[in-house]
Amino acid sequence: MLDTTELTAAVERLADRLRAAPQSRLQRGAAAEGLALARELALRAQRIEEPGREPRLVPDAGVFTVADQVAVTGTDLAEALRTAPSPSRERELDEAVRLVREALERSGL
Repeated sequence: MLDTTELTAAVERLADRLRAAPQSRLQRGAAAEGLALARELALRAQRIEEPGREPRLVPDAGVFTVADQVAVTGTDLAEALRTAPSPSRERELDEAVRLVREALERSGL
């Protein structure tokens, strides 16, 4: 099984910062950045778990829910990667970690 600790830690770090951010910072783009990331992480998890099925979109539920959306979708992707039957998911894991770190940087948190 693939060790997804690095992804989980990166996702938790971003989610914690989004939760602690003031409303003004969230509205200036941090929440939009988090939502875009949550949508991408969910898409990747769904492709692994349900290949061939039309992916479902993470809804825009407001700036105060985006931290939880990032946490849930990131955890889902980590679990999908960890338990995927394909023997080589390291590249996908590395890419997901990179996406989370870049989102954190762009969000300014």
